[in-house]
Formats: sequence, C-alpha cells, structure tokens
Amino acid sequence: MNVALIILFVFGLFILLSSFFTVRQQTAVVIERFGKFLSIRQSGLQLKIPVIDRIAGRVNLKIQQLDVIIETKTKDNVFVKLKVSVQFMVVKETVYDAFYKLEYPHDQITSYVFDVVRAEVPKLILDDVFERKDDIAVAVKRELNEAMTTYGYTIINTLVTDIDPDIQVKNAMNRINAADREKTVAEFEAEASRIRIVAKAEAEAESKRLQGQGIANQRREIAKGLVESVDVLNRVGINSQEASALIVVTQHYDTLQAIGADANSNLILLPNSPQAGSDMLNNMIASFSASNQVGEMMKIRNDKSNPKKQNRTDYKLPEAPSNTETEE
Repeated sequence: MNVALIILFVFGLFILLSSFFTVRQQTAVVIERFGKFLSIRQSGLQLKIPVIDRIAGRVNLKIQQLDVIIETKTKDNVFVKLKVSVQFMVVKETVYDAFYKLEYPHDQITSYVFDVVRAEVPKLILDDVFERKDDIAVAVKRELNEAMTTYGYTIINTLVTDIDPDIQVKNAMNRINAADREKTVAEFEAEASRIRIVAKAEAEAESKRLQGQGIANQRREIAKGLVESVDVLNRVGINSQEASALIVVTQHYDTLQAIGADANSNLILLPNSPQAGSDMLNNMIASFSASNQVGEMMKIRNDKSNPKKQNRTDYKLPEAPSNTETEE
C-alpha cells in the first residue's frame, strides 16, 4: 500500500511539474490542444494542462541575419558573385503566420534574394555594380518586404557586403588601374623634368648675360686704362705711336709671364721673339687704316646714290696707290 502511495505521489508530482514551463525573453511559444492551435505564450512562467496541451514550437523574435551568395552575370558578360546579407525578424503580433504559414523561412528568403539580384545585376555593367550596390540592396529589401509581410516576417535591412568578380577580370582591372597610375606618374615626372630644364636654361641665360656684362665692363675698363696710359706717356714727351708700341710690348711680355707661371702649361706661343710685339702693332695699325679707308669709300658711294644729295659736288674716290715703278 505504501508503495502504491509513493508511485501515485510521484506521478502526481510529475503531472504538476509538467504543467508549468518557462518562456525565454524575445521568444514566443505556440500551444496546441489535441493538435489544434490554442494560444501563443510570451516570456515568463506559463501554465498548461498536462497531457492535453503541448508545446508545438518556439519562435525566435530576435533580429536574425541570413547571408546569401549569388553568382550572376553582368550586362558586359562578366560573371560575379555577390554576398547579400538579409536582416529580418518575426513580428510579435504575427507569430501565428510565421509559425504555420512557412515551413522553411530561410529557403523562402533565399529564393526571393536570388530572383531579385538576378533580375537587377544583368542590367548593369561591372563598374556600375560596384557603384550602385546600394540600389541593388534597396530593390532586394523592397521585394522581400512585399513577399514576407504576408508570412509574418519583416525585413529590417539588406546589405550587399561583397562583390567578387572572376579572378581573371580582377587581374585585368588591377592591370588597368596600375597602367593608369603609371601614366599619371609619367606625366608628373615629365612635368618635373620640363620644369628642371626650363629652370636650368633660364639660369644659364642669366649666367651668360651676367658674364657678357662682366666682359664688357672689363674691356671698357681696359680701354679706359689704355687711354690713361697713353695720356701719361704723352705728357712725358712720348708720342701716341710710340706709346701704343710700348703698351703692346708690355702686354705681350705680361702674357708670356702669366703663361710661364703655370707649371702644367703646354702652350707654345709662335712667333716668340722681341720683334713680335712690334709686328703685332704694325699689323693692327695697317688693319685700322684699311678699315677706315673702306668705310670712307662706302660713305661716298651711299651719298652719291642718295637723291637728296644730287645737287652736291661729286666726290672723287681716292686713288689706290700704284705699285708700278717709275721708269727712269
């Protein structure tokens, strides 16, 4: 008798404990009675009739994410893989529809994502797929919302998280980008080289100009010095021709002294004789005389060809000295 009471007590305790159950936060429990829907229980401690009522299932009310990878073709015939992340949840008021109308909600969502992406991507070329991925995500969200609302699901967001073209296409795109950047580098290097060349040319031109000014100033000072030297020699009774000869000879020996001062000089000055300075002076005087004579002749010819000077007395060209010897 005691054993029967114990068994009855244990059975009753089991029945009592099985009448209570707990529902976790953000979860809904569907209760059926004899296989028919009875009620939906929310989070907390709940009570059901043992044996008669049973828990048909639990529905997750949290935001869930489903990653879908789709391979499709773009408008320019490039195969590309897209990873679309769909964030969705079951609405608390539509737990019944979510539990009883859909057997496999993930498969249903995946099918809609495939349908929308394979309808949108073939309209775009590869570059536009990268630029307009947000438009693709919006189109997927719009279609999913219209379809899944009927089944008690709401789409929170859709994201195109990855776009992966074929490996050969990616290599070609990388080569194009590398070539474009090399072109830009070449343009900058060419511009820098042009700037260096222009700056160098301007510097050389400025240097030549300053050198020319220096040489002109040097020659001007030398000429002034020669004039002053001739004036000084004239004051002591030396005429201009003798003074010029003395200056030429002095400069001649100064030049020889400067050349000889360099131990590594290989220059040989010919002719190198005491008469060299005198010969140089005579040649210079003869050249100046001939130049003056030619200048006078050109001036006379120009005056004769000028109509404004026709009323003037004709000029007679100077006769060239004759080399013919006088007969005895």
